[in-house]
Amino acid sequence: MEDQYQYNTNEEKIVKDSHTKEIDLINRDPKQINEDVVKVDFEDVIAEPDGTHSLDGVWKLSYTTFTVSKYWCYRILSAVFGIPIALLWGFLFACISFCHIWAVVPCIKSCLIESQCISRIYSLCIQTFCDPFFEALGKVFSSVRVAVRKEV
Repeated sequence: MEDQYQYNTNEEKIVKDSHTKEIDLINRDPKQINEDVVKVDFEDVIAEPDGTHSLDGVWKLSYTTFTVSKYWCYRILSAVFGIPIALLWGFLFACISFCHIWAVVPCIKSCLIESQCISRIYSLCIQTFCDPFFEALGKVFSSVRVAVRKEV
């Protein structure tokens, strides 16, 4: 909770607004969640083994076509579908958060409260019935001595 506040020189609390915080336009994957998933280059997809090379001009043009078309296709798709999909993901995670806050956690707390009650009853039954029984068995068998003899 302390992280949500910054203090200026007058020691006044300034609430950070997570909705208007600045985002890094250079490093757009600071947690590297897409590190190995979508880094696909021309060399990862198309390769010509020794002995089967196309013309140098065709190879260069293929490289340029692949790289530019991938770049612009991604840009166009993200421009057209990025905002609506971000809206859907925001809605989905809001629903998940809502269910977690208003249903899952209260249900878990309720189960924990009920299990504590059942645990106390169970513990009382064990202490009342099983503890005396096993204590008596321990006293009965405490005088038993086991000796191991090796026969030759």
